Amino acid sequence: MHLLQSSLVHINTLLLQRVLQDPEFCNLMGDNERRALSALFWSNINPYGRFLLDMNRRLDLARRAA
Repeated sequence: MHLLQSSLVHINTLLLQRVLQDPEFCNLMGDNERRALSALFWSNINPYGRFLLDMNRRLDLARRAA
């Protein structure tokens, strides 16, 4: 369970970093918003569904959204 939680926090941290690299979003955030940031959200996870894993591919977290 701890490994799952740690993995979730790691992926969420990478996702937050990608969003904050965009100046459009970064400039919208003040001190209060930055203090409220947390990587402990889980709305992007489906804990009871089916997970299709492709162990031959990596997550493309570096790709920028168009």
